[in-house]
Amino acid sequence: MSFQTAYRHRPSVVVAATSVDDVTAAVRRAAADGVPFDVQTTGHGLTEPLDGGVLITTAALDGVEVDPVAGTARVQAGTTWDAVVTAAGAHGLAPLSGSSPGVGVVGYTLGGGLGLLSRQYGWATDHVRDIDVVTPDGELHHVTAGNELFRRLRGAGRGVGVVTGMEIGLFPVARIFGGGLYFAAEHVRDVLAAYVDWTATVPDAMTSSVGLVPFPEAAPAPLGGRYVAHVRIVYTGDAEEGERLVAPLRAVAPRLLDTLAEMPFTDSASIYNDPPWPHAYSGTNALLAGLDSPAPLVEIAGPDAPMMCVVQLNHLGGALARPPAVPDSVEHRDARFLLRVISPLDGTDEAAVAAVHTELLEAVRTQTLGRSPSFVFGPAGCAGRRSTDGHVAARRRAAT
Repeated sequence: MSFQTAYRHRPSVVVAATSVDDVTAAVRRAAADGVPFDVQTTGHGLTEPLDGGVLITTAALDGVEVDPVAGTARVQAGTTWDAVVTAAGAHGLAPLSGSSPGVGVVGYTLGGGLGLLSRQYGWATDHVRDIDVVTPDGELHHVTAGNELFRRLRGAGRGVGVVTGMEIGLFPVARIFGGGLYFAAEHVRDVLAAYVDWTATVPDAMTSSVGLVPFPEAAPAPLGGRYVAHVRIVYTGDAEEGERLVAPLRAVAPRLLDTLAEMPFTDSASIYNDPPWPHAYSGTNALLAGLDSPAPLVEIAGPDAPMMCVVQLNHLGGALARPPAVPDSVEHRDARFLLRVISPLDGTDEAAVAAVHTELLEAVRTQTLGRSPSFVFGPAGCAGRRSTDGHVAARRRAAT
C-alpha cells in the first residue's frame, strides 16, 4: 500500500524483498529481461508510476541497530523514522528525522533530509557513514567516503541504484523545547512578516517553520474550519531560553493554541502532527535566497485559492549552509528558506492545482535558487526523476 494514492504503480511483477539477496536477484532479473524496475518502502513521494516491469518492495527490511558509543544507527532499506527515534531515544540520542515518523529513512536521507534538528546539525545526508547499494547491473556495493558513488547517492534523491542499508549519525539530544503557536486567519499576514524578521535573530539551535493550513471542519476545536498560521518550534537549549526566544512571535497576536513546552525528543512527531493516513496529493517547492514579501503566499495559495493549499516556509541556514566534511550532492546550501506548497487531489482537478502552484512559484522566481528533490510530489515538472518516497532507485534498462 502506498501512502501516496494519487498515482499507482502497475508493475508486471512485484518482489516483496525479505533479504538483500532478494533485491539483487530482482534487479538482475529486470536487467536480464530489459525491463524497468523501481522500489517502494512507504510510498510517500511517488512521482511517476511504474508501468510494467519489476516493483521491489522493501517494507519487510525494517531493522535498526543503535551503537550508543559510536553515536550511530544502522538501518535497513524499509526502516521508518519512528523505529529509529524510539531505538535512539533509549540511549538519550536522536536522529535527524523529519516531521513525519512514518517516512522511510533511506529515501528521506538520500534526498537531503531536512529535519527537526537541521539548523543545528545540517542535512541528514551529511551524516551518512556508509551505504549498501545494488547498482542496475545487480551488483551489491558497500560504499564509503572517497567513493564517487557514495557522493552521488547522498543528496541526489534519484536514480543511482537500490539502497539496501546504511549507517547514519545520531546526536546527543534527549529533550527539546518544542511545539506550536496557532494564529487565526486575521493575523496570518502579520505572523508571516514577523516570522521572516524573527528568523534573522535566532541561534542555530532553533529550527522552525510556519505552515498556512486550512483545517477541515472535522478538526478538533478551536482549529476546525479555520485558516491558521501554525508556527512550529524545535529548540535544543533549555526551556527558559526557548521561552525568551519565542516571545516576539507570541507578541504578534493572541493564539488559538499554544503548545510550546519541554518534551522528550521521542514525542517530537506531535509538533507537526502530520496526517498518518494514505491520501492523494500533489506538491512542489522552491529554495529561496530570501523573501522580500510573504504576501503572495496568502494572496495566491491562501483561503481564497480555488482549492485547498497547505503552504509551508522552513527556515534554513545554520549548519544547513555549511559544507559537509565529505562532499555530497546537496545543492543551494545558501538558501535562507524552503517554500513548499501541497494540495489534496481527491475530487480536485490536477491541472488546476498545478496552475496555482506554478503561479505561487512564479511570484518568488526572482529569489529562487532551485528546488529540493525530496519535496516534489506528483508528476508535473518531474521529468527524469523517479521516486517512491524520495528513494534512490530509478527506472533503469538493462546495463550495457
